[in-house]
Amino acid sequence: MRVEALDLFWTDKGRYNLAEKRFYEDVLKIDFTNDTSRSEVLDRILLLENENADLRSKFVKLLQEHSDVLKRLQAVENRLSISNGNLKEDDDVDLFASDSEEETQETVRIREERLAAYKAKKSTKATIIAKSSLILDVKPWDDETDLGAMEVEIRKITLEGLLWGASKLVPVAFGIKKLSISCVVEDDKVSIDWLTEEIEKLEDFVQSVDIAAFNKI
Repeated sequence: MRVEALDLFWTDKGRYNLAEKRFYEDVLKIDFTNDTSRSEVLDRILLLENENADLRSKFVKLLQEHSDVLKRLQAVENRLSISNGNLKEDDDVDLFASDSEEETQETVRIREERLAAYKAKKSTKATIIAKSSLILDVKPWDDETDLGAMEVEIRKITLEGLLWGASKLVPVAFGIKKLSISCVVEDDKVSIDWLTEEIEKLEDFVQSVDIAAFNKI
């Protein structure tokens, strides 16, 4: 029984060897019985295995680099308080922080000085105030109107953000003159409509008010 089983085993093995031989000869067109051809096949297999190992190593390295980049981006987002793709200003962000965990006292001193200078510059940045320059033509009722007194009353109109300037008398017709007076107003504090209405309230002197010139400063 054992001999028969052994004979059967080796008989099957011969079939496997024959099938393998035919595969190399018929499919791959290689004479497997030739030592040179067999060596070429083994060389090819070895080459493919080496290339596969090299590609696998490079792939693992790329995965690690990708992970490192993601970690750096997350750190930057946390430092700059980025939310939903919008950069938000944060006064507590240390713009001059070092990426190194180990810092010398000199490095810390320089970084703190730069940060203090940056915050000082930011806090003292001048605020731009929008202003307008006006020239108003104020017409009296007639040639008997006291234009000097009218100007005095006009200059009594005061408000924060209103600054009166130079004035002059300009002839109109039939001996009548108008008062041309300049002023500068802060747009957020003084309304031009309010100013002209206040001048027109001087009914004893003023017939009308026109804006002769208007310029943004």
